[in-house]
Amino acid sequence: MAGHRDPLDELVVPDGTEAKEVALETDGDVLIGSRSTIEFGVRGRNVLAGESVSVDGEIEAEGDCRLDMWCDVAENVLVGQDAYIGERVHIEGELKVAGDLDIGDDVDIEEGFEANGWIVIRNPMPTIVLMFVYLKHLLLIGEEDTAQRLISELVDEDADEDDPDTEPLVIPGNATVGDDAWRVSTPATIGDDCRLHGNVRAETIVVGNDCNIFGSLRARDDVTVGDGTRIHGDLTTRNGDVTITDDARILGDVSCADLELGPGAEIDGTIRADGEITMATGERDLE
Repeated sequence: MAGHRDPLDELVVPDGTEAKEVALETDGDVLIGSRSTIEFGVRGRNVLAGESVSVDGEIEAEGDCRLDMWCDVAENVLVGQDAYIGERVHIEGELKVAGDLDIGDDVDIEEGFEANGWIVIRNPMPTIVLMFVYLKHLLLIGEEDTAQRLISELVDEDADEDDPDTEPLVIPGNATVGDDAWRVSTPATIGDDCRLHGNVRAETIVVGNDCNIFGSLRARDDVTVGDGTRIHGDLTTRNGDVTITDDARILGDVSCADLELGPGAEIDGTIRADGEITMATGERDLE
């Protein structure tokens, strides 16, 4: 039987995501895999973090926030609806919850907490863990459609009716995300109109249109840069090909196997291509 990729096993940065000085902001949900380190704050609709996630800034969730056991948050956690805090979570700041609070054992909140709704002290996170175990089982037996529906229910449960298709920000397990670098061992997909700081390191990289990446791109395999995007650094792939589409600009060097350049694409630095270099031209006016 052919293998099936876990839909969560990929860095996905949705359209319009912006990495500011203190926080990573997106209009949709935020899913953070276990044992990942986020070196600034997180702001999104619903925020879900797996086991042993470290967040070096503040978490702001317009909807629900779920922190699995052993998570560590360096500042406040502000939740617009309900919060689910697993056992042995550490929050250096304050926890403020507009709705209900479901909290596990041995949780350390240094500056106290407030909740406007019900407060239940128990360990709520096994339900979340069970969902992901069930998800992996569905993928193993080939039920990809059912698995995708489960993911949609998890991330879109509280989506606004007028914005139901907002893609979540997905950070895979064991990732490091910060101003210096975005390091994952999975493929990375960055949407359109994103503004990110830091060098992106991934298995493969696809960057959408009209992005500004203030750092370099490095992948083991293929890299694609969308129309009008600016990469303020080098673009390097160990074994893959590079495609730079219309009016994109690389302000550093490019190193790859085959290189394809679209009309108006620019490379300010040196090109090192082991294979072919293809340069497309725009449509010419008829004489």
